[in-house]
Formats: sequence, C-alpha cells, structure tokens
Amino acid sequence: MVEELVVAGAAAAFAAVICVTAAAARVVKQYERGVVFRLGRLRPDVRGPGFTMIVPFVDRLHKVNMQIVTMPVPAQDGITRDNVTVRVDAVIYFKVVDASEAVVQVEDYRFAVSQMAQTSLRSIIGKSDLDDLLSNREKLNQGLELMIDSPAIGWGVQIDRVEIKDVSLPETMKRSMSRQAEAERERRARIINADAELQASRKLAEAASEMSEQPAALQLRLLQTVVAVAAEKNSTLVLPFPVELLRFLERATPGDAARPPAAERPPIPGPAASESRQD
Repeated sequence: MVEELVVAGAAAAFAAVICVTAAAARVVKQYERGVVFRLGRLRPDVRGPGFTMIVPFVDRLHKVNMQIVTMPVPAQDGITRDNVTVRVDAVIYFKVVDASEAVVQVEDYRFAVSQMAQTSLRSIIGKSDLDDLLSNREKLNQGLELMIDSPAIGWGVQIDRVEIKDVSLPETMKRSMSRQAEAERERRARIINADAELQASRKLAEAASEMSEQPAALQLRLLQTVVAVAAEKNSTLVLPFPVELLRFLERATPGDAARPPAAERPPIPGPAASESRQD
C-alpha cells in the first residue's frame, strides 16, 4: 500500500513538473523579440530568438514582430496651397527597432503610426502646390518621412520609407490641364514651323542669288523639276514657265523693232468695204 502511494506521488510530482515546464517554456521566432513582464514590471532583458523559459504564473511574455511592415495610408482629401482640391493616398514602410519601447510607450504602435501618417499626409497636401504633388514627389516623400519619423522614434519604431502612390484630380482640372498641354504643344509646333520657314527662305534667297549670276542654272533647275514630276507617272504634267525666259524671248525677237506703229498701218478692209465694191 505504501509503495502504491509512493508511486502515485512520484507520478503526480512528475506530471506537475511537466505542467510547470510546459507553462514556463516559450519559443521566440527569428523575426521576433520577447518582452517579459514580471508581476507587471518590465524586465530589462529582451528575449532573443530561440527557446526561453519564464516563471509560470509570475512572468508574462509579449512577442513583438521586428519585420518591416507595409501599411497603406487611406486616401486623404485636401486643398493644396494654390487652392486645388486633390485626393492623395500613400504607403508607409516601418519596423520596430526597440521592442520594449514599442510595448510600453504606446498602446498599439500600428494604429498610432497609421494615424500619424494620415495627419502628416494632410499637412503635406496643404503646404504643397499642385505641380509639386505631380512632379516633385521625391522631395514630398522625404518631408513626409521626417514628419512621421519624429514622434515614431519615441515609440521604438523606425520609418524606412514613405511613398505617395496616386494623386486624384477633379475632372474639370484634368480637362484644363489637357487643354494647357495641347496649347503648349501647338505653340511649340508653330515655333518649329516658323523656324523652318525662316531657314528655308534664307536658303532659297542664297539659291536665287547664285542662279542670278548663272542664267543657265535656272534652266537646269527647270529640267530637274520636270524629271521629278515625270517620275511619279502622272497623266498631267505641270510645266512651270519662268518669267526670265519670257523677258529673254521678248528681247531676242527681231521683228518687233521693224514693225510699224499701229497708226501708220493700212486699214484692214472689213465687210462694209467689200459690199461697196460689189455695188
């Protein structure tokens, strides 16, 4: 009977040891850190990854994730410094660098970072112009990161990066910007065409000066034009006739000088003269 009691007691003690060991044993993963509270007081030692033991019913172990957290910032409506209504959303990357501070200093560091990011985003919208939001996002990202990182350092959280994802504009503003871009493109096209006309006119003036010194060059150019037009296999041939050639023919005609004036020429008999002769 005594032996049975001894065996039962040993079994109960062994079971109690097993239960206490199971209650005291903890496993901390590689990307986690363990913060221990003993009777409500923070222990200075932070448990690293691996197997660790705590005092059952006395210590409480809080595991803190040390990985980088990707958190989208909800779209915020705001008015820019140049009085344009926009809707901006962003994404923030952060991680816990001090597990004890993240547990003790703030109730929920994820919620706190999210609210701080939304407030800072609205502040950035009000301090920036529309052109900065559309084209100078890198500078705005750095400013937004500094605004969020300043209070987050006291929470044991480090902000790695903040990115503005999208800027939504009203439809009227989009149409105005498209018209502005179209007008700018048209202005550039007109300037390019005018510059081309100016250069072409200068080259044509130089060519005309060269041809005026050599009259045969004009005839050669005329023949080249005819060849170029005939190469297209057209049924109609347009032949330009230079004015200089008409002047040359006018000067070279010998019968104009010997012809008498119109007053000295004999009258041409008409129908009346022929009838009188018949009578």
